[in-house]
Amino acid sequence: MNNCKSEKIVCVFSISFTLAFACLIILASVLYFKQPLYCTNKIHNDLSDESEKPKYELKPYVPKFSQDEVKIVPNFLPDYNEIEPCEELIRIEDVPKIWSIKTKNEGTEQEALTAVNMALKMKNSHKLDKARKLFQHALALQPHHPDVLNHYGEFLEEKERDIIKADHLYVRALTVSPRHTRALSNRQRTLPVVNELDDQELERIDAKRTNLMQLNNKDPAQKRVRKELYFQHIYHTVAIEGNTMTLGEARQVVETRMAVAGKSIMEHNEILGLESALKFVNKSLVNKGTYITVYDILEIHKRVLGFVDPLEAGTFRKTQVFVGEHSPPPASHVPSLVQDLVEWLQSETQLHPVKKAALAHYKLVYIHPFVDGNGRTARLLMNLILMQAGFPPIIIHKQDRAFYYNTLQLANEGDIRPFVRFIAQCTESTLDVFLYASEYSRKALESRRDQNDIIAL
Repeated sequence: MNNCKSEKIVCVFSISFTLAFACLIILASVLYFKQPLYCTNKIHNDLSDESEKPKYELKPYVPKFSQDEVKIVPNFLPDYNEIEPCEELIRIEDVPKIWSIKTKNEGTEQEALTAVNMALKMKNSHKLDKARKLFQHALALQPHHPDVLNHYGEFLEEKERDIIKADHLYVRALTVSPRHTRALSNRQRTLPVVNELDDQELERIDAKRTNLMQLNNKDPAQKRVRKELYFQHIYHTVAIEGNTMTLGEARQVVETRMAVAGKSIMEHNEILGLESALKFVNKSLVNKGTYITVYDILEIHKRVLGFVDPLEAGTFRKTQVFVGEHSPPPASHVPSLVQDLVEWLQSETQLHPVKKAALAHYKLVYIHPFVDGNGRTARLLMNLILMQAGFPPIIIHKQDRAFYYNTLQLANEGDIRPFVRFIAQCTESTLDVFLYASEYSRKALESRRDQNDIIAL
């Protein structure tokens, strides 16, 4: 009798638990699928109040060339039959912050200020090496303390003549304390100088671009450079994301489609996907004559991730993701935010192409619209903007990975200019490679002719 009762109790309890669990699943499903796909809130309203945004702006850049001059953009990538298998007004408050500043202090404020006072004494005693180390120690203890940032900036400006880094430290100090009197005074002094230096760099890049446009695109030296840089671009772009293929192995995969022993299928597919996306950008988007659209960005990503994860390729993420300390916007906001980015790209005509490309890269990284492949897609979008303006696609080398991410982090903290300068340096380096190849080829030909003349005599 007792056994019968206990069996009934167990049976009732099991049925009740099963029904309760089923109800919870149904309720969770209803709530999940009821989330709106699109959201009209703007990115800047979601991030922070206006009072928290620094009120700095940069001097506008006056372009030295018109976009109308570039009727047909030269092809900076190699002919594919050589590769295939034989069959200026930037407002810092307009740039969204990826990560909020999370103070990570390694020491107390008193310890940091003591180190600063000792550094100032060393500075006055002309012991600059010790002063620099003490300032760096104070900055490690309190990386966001405005007094530490300001004093270190003054040291760099006065003793080491590093105006750009000093100005950046003043900006960081004002980001934390917008009414810091000395930092405001210092930045009013350094800002015109830094703007002039930035403009000079962009003018130098424009001059090199003009020289490159005048070269013969069918010159054998240019063909060799285009082919070599094509493999370099694929190799370094995937290597930044952790791909362990060497340059030779990446080239083997692209040229022969043969597997490399000891490497994963995913690493092979990452290389094939990036090559497919690069071809798509070069063949379909560079000279299409219309604005970049959301569809174009999705098509780029579809090829980047198509071999690795076909289900996620070319689609916005549907879940929340986290990247280190970065918490991207909710998945329901992604379509509207990407649309905002595209509208900005279509309406922004005053920025220098290098600045515009760098900001487009930064904004897409902030939105993080995909589950995977965001960095590769952002770099391809950046190169698309540069190529449409007559610049060759730039390469961010894997050796510069730490510096690349560090400049993004500096942008997150309120100063986008270090990242823009980094992209400008990469652009100039790529231009130098093309120009040097042409100059080297010319000198080699002249030397060969001189040797022939001597033999003839």
